[in-house]
Order: sequence, then structure tokens, then C-alpha cells
Amino acid sequence: MALIVHKYGGTSMGSTERIRNVAKRVAKWARAGHQMVVVPSAMSGETNRLLGLAKELAPSQASSAYHRELDQLAATGEQASSALLAIALQSEGQPSVSYTGWQVPVRTNSSYTKARIESIDDKRVRADLDAGRVVIVTGFQGIDEGGNITTLGRGGSDTSAVAIAAAMKAAECLIYTDVDGVYTTDPRVVPEARRLGTLSFEEMLEMASLGSKVLQIRSVEFAGKYKVPLRVLSSFTPWDIDINEEAKSGTLITFEEDEQMEKAVVSGIAFTRDEAKISVLGVPDTPGIAHQILGTVADANIDVDVIIQNVGKEGKTDFSFTVNRGDYQRTIELLKAQVVPKMGAEEVLGDDKIAKVSIVGIGMRSHAGVASKMFRALSEEGINIKMISTSEIKTSVVIDDKYVELAVRALHKAFGLDQPAA
Repeated sequence: MALIVHKYGGTSMGSTERIRNVAKRVAKWARAGHQMVVVPSAMSGETNRLLGLAKELAPSQASSAYHRELDQLAATGEQASSALLAIALQSEGQPSVSYTGWQVPVRTNSSYTKARIESIDDKRVRADLDAGRVVIVTGFQGIDEGGNITTLGRGGSDTSAVAIAAAMKAAECLIYTDVDGVYTTDPRVVPEARRLGTLSFEEMLEMASLGSKVLQIRSVEFAGKYKVPLRVLSSFTPWDIDINEEAKSGTLITFEEDEQMEKAVVSGIAFTRDEAKISVLGVPDTPGIAHQILGTVADANIDVDVIIQNVGKEGKTDFSFTVNRGDYQRTIELLKAQVVPKMGAEEVLGDDKIAKVSIVGIGMRSHAGVASKMFRALSEEGINIKMISTSEIKTSVVIDDKYVELAVRALHKAFGLDQPAA
């Protein structure tokens, strides 16, 4: 049979009873003849609990001096859930073994709290699989060249699972979550949202980067780059569901040329409230201005999203961009300390009460007027657009965060996403 990777999220591992159900599900797949590698997240809430303890001891964790120790701390959550799952499997009569990322090893760079995977040595895992064991590998973590434990950032267990599937050339990577697939938008905001049977890697990558919480963006990047078949499905279905039925459930993340692809102009609406806008006013309108501002931000390992440079007067211009809301204060302080004195900017302003709403669909490539339809739908609801960003298959707008749900509902209806797929 095939080599299959399962990944289970924190809610799926949230109690001993849920871990027992995961063990029964994994054992079912193993007894069907599959070689099984399982990547679990920490138990729901555990990572937050651990980092909360650190915050009590060091209220300001912005200093990089703490980052190594934060990784040491946060990595223990996945280690505990992996060991518990191995115990549960063994109690089911299924031979299993758990490994931390550094025992595999999963090699990463040294960017603590945001590390990137560089290589995975699968010899030890393959030996256990050949011996008939289920192998459990901690998600979210690895080890750098200096032997230090590193973590991949929030949602990094998805990335770990897909990277392991890619390295081992797994037949499929199944991501088990607390939802039964990828929806046209968040059903908590739009109850009429539909589950998508298939979605292209390209669309899923855009939706993940634009705020969809179902999959972590780097996991989709890995899947697309190494062509790892990826399926999102629920861990809350009965564990003894027929394995053939289970293998076809959820949402398949596939390739654009797949004949089964749902051919909609817009496939989904993504949104995120984790955005903040920063404007640097009155900077010299000279070549290299963007590099001087954004280079400073990038050197601090802060990701920038939407960017706008306005036409200025008298040799001056205004430069605006968005960052994750968690990086907002640090970015403001950085610009005031380094960019304003160096460039002679007049002022740095910020707004952390914004949100980003996006429409995504590969059908946008071959249909004109999609962005215009989006803008009209927002205008009819009295929603002002602050910034716009586009690509071939998505259009994003930055708006006041108080209008997010209204905007999502309006766009979902405007593009007919509440209607059954043709």
C-alpha cells in the first residue's frame, strides 16, 4: 500500500479522549496496509499557556535575546502530544514510536520563532516504517546548525507535515482539522458558505496568505512546489468511517488543470483582521526610497503586505504599507528611530483598526470586470476602500475593520458563492 502522512491540529489533540480517537483512526489506516507518519500539533491552548508563562516573567518579549528560549519552551507542547499519541497507539496494539524534530532530524535555519526548513533526513523514519511501526514526528519544530531547537511560527505543524510528505514522497498528506474542508468563506460569518470539493494550489496559496485559517501558507507553498497531494478534512467524523469514503472526503488541493476543478470566476472570500497600516509622510521623492524604508523593516524580520506610494508635492512623497498587527508597534518604533532621522521624513502615522478582504479565483484570469464588480458591491454598502492590491487571481482591499463582516457577506452574495457549484 501507500505511504501516507496525517497531520492533526490542536483541537483534534485537545484531550485524552480525542487523542484516543486519533489513535484509533491512525491504527485503522495502518491496519489497511499503509505506512503511516503522523504529525500532531500541541494540545489545544498549550502553546498559548506556555508563552503566557514566559510573558509573566518577561512582559516585553520583543528582544531577540528571548527568542531562543521561547523556542525551547514552545517546542515542548508538540513533544508532549506526540508522546501521548504514541502511548495511545501502543495501547491499541499498534507498534509506534515518537520523535522530536531534532531526533529525525528536521534541519532549519536559525531564525528563532520563524525558522524555515532546509532539509529532512528520513533514514531513521523509513527504518521504523519498514519495521511496521507508525512514526509520530513533532510538528512545528526542528534544529539549526548549532544544535538549537527552532520553531516554524504559528501553524508550523502544517508545514512540518507537508515537508515530511515531500521529503518522503508520500502518496498523500491528509490535514485533519476541526472543519470538514475549505469553504467559500468563513461559515461563522456567512452561514450560506459552501464547502469546496476541489481547489487549486494557487487558489489555496492565495487564500492562506490572505487570511484563511484552514492551512498555513508555507505548507501550501511546499505542497505546490513538490506536488504533494493535499487534502483537508475533519477529525471529528467517526474514527471507524469507511477508509475509502474518508479518503475522498473534505477538500482536495490539486492542480489547476485538474478536470474536476470547480470552474467559478471567484472561488472564495478571504479576510484577516490581523493587519495594521503604517504611513511614512513627507519623505524625499528620490530613487531607492522604497528600499530604504522597507529594507529597514525587512532587516527586522517583519513581513510587509500591501504597499502604496503616493504622488507627492515639492519633491516629497508619502509611503504607506501594511504589516501584521502583532508587528505594528515594533515597526512604528523602528521607523521613528531609524528612517525619520536618516531620511528627514516629516511624520510616521499608524492605524491598527484596519482589515483586509480579498476575492480569489483562477477564473479571474479569463473574466473582465471582476474587480469592478467587487468595488461596486462594497460601494453599495457604504464601505470606503483605503488600499488596493491585485494579482492575476485575487483582488484585495484594505478597509476599516468594523466593516469586515458586512463586506464579506456582500461579496459572497455578489459573486453567487452561496449558490451550488455548476
